[in-house]
Amino acid sequence: MKTGCCNTGFMTGLMFLFLAGTSMADETSTVIADVSIDNSVQTASGSALVLNGAGIRKKAFFKVYIGALYVKERSQDAGKILSADMENRVLMHFLYKEVSASKLTDAWHDGFSANLPENDYKTMKPRIDQLAAMFPAMKTGDRAVLEYSPDTGTTVTINGQSRGSIAGADFNRALLSVWIGEKPITGSLKAAMLGGK
Repeated sequence: MKTGCCNTGFMTGLMFLFLAGTSMADETSTVIADVSIDNSVQTASGSALVLNGAGIRKKAFFKVYIGALYVKERSQDAGKILSADMENRVLMHFLYKEVSASKLTDAWHDGFSANLPENDYKTMKPRIDQLAAMFPAMKTGDRAVLEYSPDTGTTVTINGQSRGSIAGADFNRALLSVWIGEKPITGSLKAAMLGGK
């Protein structure tokens, strides 16, 4: 009887540890398409950002990448996020086997042109070209981080290697608009990055 009691207590303890571990994992990350996405990150300047929302960029039946938006304070208001000249980050974790550099270039220009007046798009085109040139072909598991700071502009890091920075709060607003602007690449990804489903 005593042995059974001890075994019960031991098993209860193990169950508690298991549940505690699961809870901690849930608090620190979110799993999307079997990929762990951090719920909070630290910027290059040491500031803390929180996950506003994340979802999958789909094209036809294919999952292209996970898009995750990090901000200072969570908001479901796209206009508020776009108008705030504050640090932010977008993570692109690629799921598809390979997206060529040329397709990425086309996608960037499509996304910017859809959300900018024609004259603004023409004016910003050199910086959009600069962004596109930073991206090689992206394969499954590759990660691109686009991090904005009012002091340094938008810094692009791919698989941990810095590819350079692009100046301007206006550029960062236009960049975020690709995902959460009036004409996002997909409505479902916009909703997800704004904290919806």
